[in-house]
Amino acid sequence: MSRDPDTIRVRTLFLSDLHLGTKGCQAEALLDFLRCYDAETIYLVGDIVDGWRLKSGWYWPQSHNDVVQKLMRKVRKGTSLIYVPGNHDEFLRDYVGVNLGGIELAEHAIHETANGKRYLVIHGDQFDLVVRHARWLALLGDGAYTTALFVNTYLNIIRRKLGLTYWSLSAWAKLKVKNAVNFISKFEELLAAEARRQEVDGVICGHIHHAAMHEHFGVSYVNTGDWVESCTVVVEHWDGTLELIRWTEALKQSFLAPQFAVSLDKPAALDGKAA
Repeated sequence: MSRDPDTIRVRTLFLSDLHLGTKGCQAEALLDFLRCYDAETIYLVGDIVDGWRLKSGWYWPQSHNDVVQKLMRKVRKGTSLIYVPGNHDEFLRDYVGVNLGGIELAEHAIHETANGKRYLVIHGDQFDLVVRHARWLALLGDGAYTTALFVNTYLNIIRRKLGLTYWSLSAWAKLKVKNAVNFISKFEELLAAEARRQEVDGVICGHIHHAAMHEHFGVSYVNTGDWVESCTVVVEHWDGTLELIRWTEALKQSFLAPQFAVSLDKPAALDGKAA
């Protein structure tokens, strides 16, 4: 692990839905975060590389390569890295159980926090009925989502010129469209039920690009969000407390240098009690 005095050291990082290989991936923001944070263990909770998008056209800028190299550098320095593939990088599920260059590939994992809580770590697409039973519809939805991100990119260029902060069109739509809200709620309920079935204290997942931490269904539900719209990550501190960090918001709320800004922002935390 890094010994840089400016680095914030935590016990565990949970990252998902980077979607490397797409124009929507906010790789530069992710690199800033990875420069500021170090962890004993990193979980990559699916959709790290977007195999769906890369099949239709190759896109891999230097910043995406830099993210991979940064993660591998952390592994070489002693960080344990566990990769749980999702539906967009499902080609890696053929290698579950294999250790690739220090990266452990797993279908899912059980993570025990420093305070003894046990969490199921899983991407979550297995509980998305559209992905499981209507793949063509999932691909169609992925195309619509990509279009929304394209519009969002140019919208935010205009907002920056006007001195306004980043705003996500697709995230706004999710919270305004009734069917989308119902889908998120049902997804959370199914993942919570799976955590209860496996007799653990909670679940840590990704997939739906909607970061959240709560205990609405009797166990801890933690969704890491994504690095396309929201730039969110879940960290476990040394006392076992889980915290959801919204990286771009943390930077906006501080006048300090980026490497210190995140320590001022704690929008949500779980320590075994309700957030």
